[in-house]
Amino acid sequence: MTLALTLALWGPAGRLKLDESIESLYDDQDPMLIAYQRSKAEFGGDEFLLVAYEAENPTSQAELNRIRAFSDELSQVPGVRPESTQDLWRTLRNPRATGIVRVALRLPATERALLELSEHLLIGEDGKTVCVILRLEDQAKSPVSLRETIRQVRALADAHDPPAFVAGEPVQIQDMFRYVDQDSWKLGIASSVLMMGVILFFFRNLRWVLLPVLIIQATLLWTCGLLQLSGIKLSMVSSMLTSLITVIAIASTMHITVIYRERRETQDRFAAFRSTFAYLAVPMIWVSVTTAIGFASLMTSGATPVRSFSVMMALGSMLVPVLCLLILPGGMLIGRIHSDVRPPVGEKFLSAQLQRTSTWAINHPWKVILGTVLLTLFGCAGLLKLRVETDFSKNFRKSSPIVAAIEFFESRMGGVGTWEVSFSVPKEFSELPLDKIRDLTDELRDLKLPDGTGLTKVVSLVDGIDLVPRIPLSEEEKRGLFRAIPRFRDALLEERRDMMQHLQPEMEPSLYNAEKGRMRIVLRALEQQPAETKLQLIQKVEETATRYFPDAEASGLYVLLTYMISSLLGDQVESFLYSSIGILLCMTIAFRSLSIGLISLIPNILPLILVIGGMGWVDVPVNIGTAMIASVSIGLTVDTTILYLTDYLTARREGADHLTAVHRAHGGTGMAVLLANISLIIGFSILSLSNFVPMIYFGVLVSIAMFGGLLGNLLLLPGLLRWINVAGPQPPDSTETSAAMDAVDGVGQLAGE
Repeated sequence: MTLALTLALWGPAGRLKLDESIESLYDDQDPMLIAYQRSKAEFGGDEFLLVAYEAENPTSQAELNRIRAFSDELSQVPGVRPESTQDLWRTLRNPRATGIVRVALRLPATERALLELSEHLLIGEDGKTVCVILRLEDQAKSPVSLRETIRQVRALADAHDPPAFVAGEPVQIQDMFRYVDQDSWKLGIASSVLMMGVILFFFRNLRWVLLPVLIIQATLLWTCGLLQLSGIKLSMVSSMLTSLITVIAIASTMHITVIYRERRETQDRFAAFRSTFAYLAVPMIWVSVTTAIGFASLMTSGATPVRSFSVMMALGSMLVPVLCLLILPGGMLIGRIHSDVRPPVGEKFLSAQLQRTSTWAINHPWKVILGTVLLTLFGCAGLLKLRVETDFSKNFRKSSPIVAAIEFFESRMGGVGTWEVSFSVPKEFSELPLDKIRDLTDELRDLKLPDGTGLTKVVSLVDGIDLVPRIPLSEEEKRGLFRAIPRFRDALLEERRDMMQHLQPEMEPSLYNAEKGRMRIVLRALEQQPAETKLQLIQKVEETATRYFPDAEASGLYVLLTYMISSLLGDQVESFLYSSIGILLCMTIAFRSLSIGLISLIPNILPLILVIGGMGWVDVPVNIGTAMIASVSIGLTVDTTILYLTDYLTARREGADHLTAVHRAHGGTGMAVLLANISLIIGFSILSLSNFVPMIYFGVLVSIAMFGGLLGNLLLLPGLLRWINVAGPQPPDSTETSAAMDAVDGVGQLAGE
């Protein structure tokens, strides 16, 4: 049956793809996304690639010819709209210009005006940096993927002399997806190999290496197949799917292995198998449920990638015990009788240390509690220092090409943060409130925040319309020009509009949609700024624009990314509360005691407070990776608590006192959870190899939280249990255990057959 289901899901799993669209990062009903999509529909989309380099004398004819050749080469890349390419040669030497426009372009005053308009767009403030702006095709019409278009543009930029830098929001988004795609397999393979090595080192038996591999691969295949059938796509944090399923499956297998090994010392293979599964069946179900709750709590997030990640991980967590039950019986019961697991390397030493730990924790409960309280207060103080990272470039390693490109544009071209403010206007060009638009444009240029930050570029339609009368002509130039066209002195609006369309052909259609009666002003700001500065700037621009046009709204990728990441701090608190409540209910139901349910949370919550508070103290920002550690970590660390309490309460039910029960739990489950946590910590640490910085933070911080949870369960939990009356509560009852044993008998018989 297992093989048949696996083969049936093989096809759907192979069709599951990573959704690389920008829209996949946001909720369909997100107002910011709706505004962005509306702007794309009204103005034809704004996905641009910026290619810049340093030239010695950009306005010389020789350099303009070089710019033209390079621009033409870039325009031929599939996925680029060649008719919309902008560069300094096309602006200053407009090849489509005829008549009076051709005459005007030869005037020094015209060149000065066009250069002023092009500053921070096609030429830097230093007068040496030049930029080619490439407009991308709609992906539905493009002959190649956006990733391939960017790859080819980068190849041309690298081959250019001097090498050019490629930037733009589409590059950042695609680099993120590219790294996620690469990490998905690299991290999965690395974590699997490393953790298999850990198992082989401890147990020295290939059987216990191969069985987790089968469970991991089957879980991944089933998860991906079910996701594809349900219509869910992989998100940008999906690179963790393989590595997380790996560590969860290995941790579950490790628990079963250690308990099975203990029983094999006194029982035959089938009896040991039967008693192991009977003993662990119900606890492992609760382990699976609490882990799934930790991941499912991320559904409260406002970030769509986090929500889709929560669905796939909750599903994978629930599938792990199912596939353990389906695969392990055959793997454990088939083969040579004497091929069972050997005692773990260093078992006596680890066991002795665990017993010392339990004795010390019981004899010094107040020291443990006092230390815990002080560390918790330290963590709580750090929570007040948390900040959110909205600089999207910080999601990449400093050595990556995109970071180098962003820094080049930030210092030379006024940044890469391109966005807009749009508003309703009359549909007739002659009725446009140009004076009001001009005043708004000027006010946006002068806008400054208290720290002196403002917009680095503001472009509106009036800049093109005013281009002609703004050209300061000498008397000799005026006489020659006015003789050529007598009406030039008193040029009317339509004539100025016609002149603008010749000088800047792309300007009007990109800024004014007459059919829908919408206009926008394009803005540019620095990307590498604090979150507070970006949010204040966006708010100030909207407040300024709404005084002129009440329906004005800011939109663009700069706005989308800022608001998406800034909401993550609140998401972390909300998901953490939901996961804590859900796990409390599970623990209360599992052990039929609210007091034990509450106690079970304490050693798992306090390390998280310390870890998250520590982020504030060491100035680690909240990003899309760190925003998930609280709910994920508590769902994983509470697994240790469930198994520990099962051992402890079983001993108490059999008549053992508190001290004896603690020693038994430390010596039995303690060994299993110690080895499992070592595997988990090593597995999560593999994420530090990721090229996507949020995943690095996630892996390292979850590893630290797991270690803190382990210490909390081994040191703090014994002291807390001292003051709790555990005579009434029982671990999973005998009825459930009997049912589990019956089920195991059936599975074992099938495996034997």
